[in-house]
Amino acid sequence: MFLARIRRAAGAPVEVTALDRETGALLPLPSDMSGDPVALLREYGVAGLTDAIERMRRTGADPLDAEEVLFEPPVATCTKICCLALNYAAHAAESRLEVPPEPVLFFKPPSALIGHRQTVVAPARTRHLEHEVELAIVIGAETRDLPADRWREAVAGYTVINDVTARDLQLTNIARNVPWDQAKGFDTFAPLGPYLVTADEVPDPQALELRLEVGGHLRQQANTSDMVFGIPRLIEDLSNGMTLLPGDVIATGTVAGLAPLSDGDVMHASVAGLGTLINPVRFAAS
Repeated sequence: MFLARIRRAAGAPVEVTALDRETGALLPLPSDMSGDPVALLREYGVAGLTDAIERMRRTGADPLDAEEVLFEPPVATCTKICCLALNYAAHAAESRLEVPPEPVLFFKPPSALIGHRQTVVAPARTRHLEHEVELAIVIGAETRDLPADRWREAVAGYTVINDVTARDLQLTNIARNVPWDQAKGFDTFAPLGPYLVTADEVPDPQALELRLEVGGHLRQQANTSDMVFGIPRLIEDLSNGMTLLPGDVIATGTVAGLAPLSDGDVMHASVAGLGTLINPVRFAAS
């Protein structure tokens, strides 16, 4: 099931819809269901949501044109975005860094989240943005100290994330040997979506192609099978002593092919089977 949080117009209430993959239309859920896909999955499960959608079909509910609605991030409540650095060897090589012996974690704040077709806005303090397409895991259950062989218990589904980075600020902070979280955490620097794709739709998340294009030119391409640390290890490591909550996001690391973005560029970040996340870029006046 492909679930989206949308608004029919600016300022309208957020609704949860499901993608009809045959028509490309969005099918509304009953109005008494919450605007939180993860909470709905916890309460009703995929089977229950499928039944609700069928009831809406039978009552003649009008489908929505996915090209005409406003997308919000497909998680309503997120306490943290857990990001993995250097989790693809080719990316580590292009960054002239060693592959780490253990997972390397940093965080983005939930305030950085934006949805499909929303604009990434670079603050005036940076003039060098770069894109980073990644597979994102959405946590579906409160999770702590979960062993690797039970990792699926934590997962509600998957989506696409673009770990936008102010590379000039990051490199300056690395050179000064100080934290570089700010370069990752500005408002709009975590595009996410378009859909929360439920775990049952993705039998093997370690066999998905990632791509990122700008202006029709391919910049990044790899497969999640190339991860240094796979998803079971990541969930075991992150939940070791830290509680992951429903709606939290794990960004599993980007692949080689980083390049600067210009004002007016449009990024198309995709993960096979999950959809394409599209975001334009705008630089604030300096």
